[in-house]
Amino acid sequence: MVSISREEVIVPLDVPKAMRETYIDNYMEITRGTGRLMLFAGDQKVEHLNDDFYGEGIPEDDADPEHLFRIASRSKIGVFATQLGLIARYGMDYRDVPYLVKINSKTNLVKTAQADPFSNLWYDVEQVVEFKENSGFKILGVGYTIYLGSEFEAEMLVQAAQVVYNAHQHGMVSVLWIYPRGAAVKDEKDPHLIAGATGVGACLGTDFVKVNYPKKEGAESAEIFKEAIKAAGRTKVVCAGGSSDEVETFLRKLYDQIHISGAQGNATGRNIHQKPLEEAIRMCNAIYAITVEDSSVEDALKIYKGK
Repeated sequence: MVSISREEVIVPLDVPKAMRETYIDNYMEITRGTGRLMLFAGDQKVEHLNDDFYGEGIPEDDADPEHLFRIASRSKIGVFATQLGLIARYGMDYRDVPYLVKINSKTNLVKTAQADPFSNLWYDVEQVVEFKENSGFKILGVGYTIYLGSEFEAEMLVQAAQVVYNAHQHGMVSVLWIYPRGAAVKDEKDPHLIAGATGVGACLGTDFVKVNYPKKEGAESAEIFKEAIKAAGRTKVVCAGGSSDEVETFLRKLYDQIHISGAQGNATGRNIHQKPLEEAIRMCNAIYAITVEDSSVEDALKIYKGK
């Protein structure tokens, strides 16, 4: 198992001296003392509406929003990311879950052909801090999505910069979802463009940046993803889980992202919650095993299969 000490945590200089220990506490907890992030993503009820939660091949468990909380409370995770409204509605029954509040979101109804994407801020960091203090919940950080290449990117970049800065002012960890998307973007999975996105994350000072796994004809994704890892510098890169995949394929891809590319974790939603509860818990624990416990794919598969 990989591990880091408190002294090895690089505290950004926009964290006030009085909040340094709080930041280190949150960073160590969100990464489980490893520097790697296992983020269980539960923000898709806005992003994809009900498409991910109801329909052919999706278990009945997933139709209920509480399914996400049941998984998060019974599995090994670094943090559960979702909107503040869901936390406010269900958190009283799941107080021990470590949370990351996603403070902007948009639906998938407006396509790029109609308008470039813009995901506006729902809450500011101070409101999240107020909620944390009033509720006593374990809120370790905040998350925000940017669509690079959108005609609205300038506004999202300003908002993201403020989110990161203000999160650090309160000793919280920041995660930016950065996706090249819009009429100006010809290939969202282009490795050079994704490396540009992680570099933007570094310039915004975020702790972690979540991007899509690159694809290029004739190239191994794990190899071409190295460009994005280097471009991010001290900002750590995690990969979006994407649509549901065959379990072994997903776990091998995750292992390669960490051990070949140099990624520092994952952000997975559908590949976990689009399963019945007990299976979803085992899948979550298998992902955690590779990400945090540095297990092999074979050992993670045994966890998933309940062996």
